[in-house]
Amino acid sequence: MLEHQDETRTAYDGVVELYASMFANRLETQPFARNMIGTFAELVRATGNLRVADVGCGPGHLTAMLHDLGLDAFGLDLSPAMVDHARRAYPALRFDEARMEALPVEDGALGGVLAHYSMIHTPPGELPALLDEQVRVLAPGGLLLVSFFGTEGPEPVCFDHKVTPAYSWPADRFAELLAAAGLVTFARLLPDPASERGFLDTHLLARRP
Repeated sequence: MLEHQDETRTAYDGVVELYASMFANRLETQPFARNMIGTFAELVRATGNLRVADVGCGPGHLTAMLHDLGLDAFGLDLSPAMVDHARRAYPALRFDEARMEALPVEDGALGGVLAHYSMIHTPPGELPALLDEQVRVLAPGGLLLVSFFGTEGPEPVCFDHKVTPAYSWPADRFAELLAAAGLVTFARLLPDPASERGFLDTHLLARRP
């Protein structure tokens, strides 16, 4: 696990400013993803536990969006350069460097976890450990919103991501992983794959019983 994470960290350290400029609009051009995050925030607020981790926060734009939606949000990222950028861009918010398989959060502390395309670089065999860790930090009734590149085939597919190799997943297979980790998937959004971005974007919303 450490080798591919080191490669991913180095790759993202090298594209911070470009990446931040590409996503600074906080999903203004992606209404499906934006509204899914809004739904996530509304449901988290309803639990009464407003503490939320943006896991794989990158330059911090979605952490700030969650904050604006009324959540006590903080960001975690593998890349120290991304964390530094996020701290400069949003000095009122908390950002820390962390690995996804060892989150610096106590057991059952969070009302929600946002994992917005942050597990796409994880090899399939290592993904269950990351999901187990996200379940660990969620309180009962807490929510996970996970977004990733989807595929219509039966198996995950490795592809050439612009930053570092990534994987696309069938929605049903990913939902099975969530179930194995102890989560109940209760909503999914799969926009038309013939979208402007050219990807089969997939969003799954799950709850810890």
